Amino acid sequence: MELRKEIEPDFDTAEKLYPEILQLILEYTDECDENGDEDHTAYKKLENTLHEMTGKEMSRFNLWEWWEADGAENLAFDIALPDPKIIDNITKNELSEIVRKLKTFEVPGEDTESFKAQFYSNVCFGNGYYYQFLKLNFKTYNLKLFQRNKDKSGNYFEYSLEETTERLWNNKQY
Repeated sequence: MELRKEIEPDFDTAEKLYPEILQLILEYTDECDENGDEDHTAYKKLENTLHEMTGKEMSRFNLWEWWEADGAENLAFDIALPDPKIIDNITKNELSEIVRKLKTFEVPGEDTESFKAQFYSNVCFGNGYYYQFLKLNFKTYNLKLFQRNKDKSGNYFEYSLEETTERLWNNKQY
């Protein structure tokens, strides 16, 4: 099932911004390696430039030590990808499709070389685009719906696709 464009991650915008953002991150790293950045002037300049390009608050990203996380490429993608939005009138089928994407680990399509294919797993798992989307749009979103849980008798279980969809759709507390 195809999701509405406003629900899907905006890969077009991310692809346009990505090369420049990646270049700025790598240039900043080179600058720090060569000259240091004791007064954080170069960092603040990078932070401001990226904020102007994307409108995002940069404090949530680790621009200093990206090599200890997922690498410069994933960081550049996460910065370039617009954040999810609150969407009116989400259908149960759309919710079910988002849950399916998060629980099946499938990369859509045959094309493994495209920009979208390169970074698709980021929106499901890396930067958590779909998790952020659910948190914004469903009051009862809880990460436990997508994890292994322990019941009262100590047995482990996972919510099925249907159970997860129903719990989010019906706003059930657990």
